[in-house]
Amino acid sequence: MNAITLNRAAYAVVGTIDDIPPQGARCVELGETTVAVFRTANDEIFAVEDRCPHRGGPLSQGIVHDGCVTCPLHNWVISLRDGRAQGADDGAIRTFDVRLDGRTIHLALRANA
Repeated sequence: MNAITLNRAAYAVVGTIDDIPPQGARCVELGETTVAVFRTANDEIFAVEDRCPHRGGPLSQGIVHDGCVTCPLHNWVISLRDGRAQGADDGAIRTFDVRLDGRTIHLALRANA
């Protein structure tokens, strides 16, 4: 990954939007953390920790819908915008900023607070 600085935060190029199928995900390793980079049906790009807050399921293998992902293990629905579990479930995961430069995806090297 090549690191660059945008708006005082360090970002790395992790590929292009074309590398991720619509309503799909690709994983990126950031140190000890696996980050899932998602593409919605409307070509929005989101990045979250690839670990469901319930039992650690791989969210990158879940179903993407309506700005959320459903965990493949126990059907928890997680917002891709803020990382929070939806409905009656309680929990959250870390999110990462992403920037698009044309079709190139830049991923923040640190999670949001």
